[in-house]
Amino acid sequence: QVQLVESGGGLVQAGGSLRLSCAASGRTFSVYTMAWFRQAPGKQREFVGGISWSGLNTYYADSVKGRFTISRDNAKSSVYLHMNSLKPEDTAVYYCAADYRGLQDDVTTMWDGYDYWGQGTQVTVSA
Repeated sequence: QVQLVESGGGLVQAGGSLRLSCAASGRTFSVYTMAWFRQAPGKQREFVGGISWSGLNTYYADSVKGRFTISRDNAKSSVYLHMNSLKPEDTAVYYCAADYRGLQDDVTTMWDGYDYWGQGTQVTVSA
């Protein structure tokens, strides 16, 4: 069992920055692929970025590539999403997710590939 708690969301003006944090509890955080997804009202949940358990493999949605950076600190059992140059279309509830992939040091972009989810944190970007 893994518990995930997101924090760091809020209201920010377009062009601004936020850092989201996800704190995990459990014995084996370091072996999980971690990812961020987001969901806006009336839209499907979409992949934002992911990072493999080693931190060597990262993937981003095209819509955020170059603006968002995902990182992890296994010693702190935490994953982060640094969001820069925020746009109104980034407004959504952001969720962190964990996926146990054994020895596979990779990332999946499919939401149904993740086993554990946080409660979400709201990010609102004003024009």
